[in-house]
Amino acid sequence: MSTAPALKAAVDFKADFPGLLNADGSRWHYLDSGATAQKPQAVIDAVSKAIGADYATVHRGVYTRSAEMTLGYEAARRRVAAFIGGREDEVIFTRGATEAINLVAYSYPDKGRVLLSELEHHSNIVPWQLAGWQVDVCPITTDGRIDLDAAEQLLTSEHKMVAFAHVSNVLGSVLDVERAVELAHSVGAKLLLDGCQAVPRMAVDVAALGCDFYAFSGHKLYGPTGIGALWARAEWLDRMPPWQGGGAMIEKVTFEKTTFAPPPQRFEAGTPAIVEAIGLGVACDYVATLGLQTIHEHEARLVKQLREALRGMNDVRLFGPEDSAGIVSFELEGIHPHDLGTILDEENVAIRAGHHCAQPLMERLGVPATARASFGLYSDESDLAALLRGIERTKRIFG
Repeated sequence: MSTAPALKAAVDFKADFPGLLNADGSRWHYLDSGATAQKPQAVIDAVSKAIGADYATVHRGVYTRSAEMTLGYEAARRRVAAFIGGREDEVIFTRGATEAINLVAYSYPDKGRVLLSELEHHSNIVPWQLAGWQVDVCPITTDGRIDLDAAEQLLTSEHKMVAFAHVSNVLGSVLDVERAVELAHSVGAKLLLDGCQAVPRMAVDVAALGCDFYAFSGHKLYGPTGIGALWARAEWLDRMPPWQGGGAMIEKVTFEKTTFAPPPQRFEAGTPAIVEAIGLGVACDYVATLGLQTIHEHEARLVKQLREALRGMNDVRLFGPEDSAGIVSFELEGIHPHDLGTILDEENVAIRAGHHCAQPLMERLGVPATARASFGLYSDESDLAALLRGIERTKRIFG
């Protein structure tokens, strides 16, 4: 039994999130946190202060406010590193997970074959293609998990990288990271994890996981957009050349030759997303204070309740495993997910409807799109009830 403190009623948390109210003060049943999470007032206040009263550039100014802003920016890096169990000098600020994966795809010095899976987000497919890697694809199991038995058969010494989602953004299935690490390393490959859906929902300790690269976005973690992070082992960052050039990432520049700063600055060309990084640091603190285990258990209860309710409808097809992490995807017979989403919107319920930037997975599932309800720490039974009422109304409309 978990020793995590009981999560206070989600309705109490709703008060921390002004985005959960409509303009007229009515409740908005937001079930699209897998796309982007709402922001707590603590993050909003931190961003407002950073872009207002505290604002200055970082790293360059000799005046006091610039020095203070630099301290705040680097403190945010320490907060993010601590949140995922990494070292400060191993965390690179990026615009999000997409840029983080692109960074590795282009800068990793030993390109070759990369093993992906059928359930990957486009951001963990397209960068490898554009950077010239040879892509191999691991299938998924019938319940929507990455088939690591198949991965074992597919991996060869030609594979230099394995890149898997820690948690699927469509199915909510959780990767067996320990075995994925073992399989990748057994052939000399490195393992990159797309942690976008994992970091808001479960405790992540990159040192304990044993992976080599870990990418995630801030906006899914209750932080601002335009900021994310790549964690990588220091030994690999030292070997990787910069993939973008400009200010801040240099040591000395002449027209004949440029030398570069050590990591992580080497990979942060130009004026960074100062305000956004500070907001992300506060978001990490907010979530850590509540406790990831507590959040995970809270969302797991909601997943179980929703899956049981949908399973009781003979015209609903459920996707993914029973123990999916915070995400439930489904199909309503005879009703396109876009139509369902439109009618739910009239009921003040927001879900995701579409291919979820996972078109190869849709092809594997044999559907053009799914409806997806994804939870946040502020979700509760009232949101489930509103969703189920909206589904019943949709079925009546469509006969």
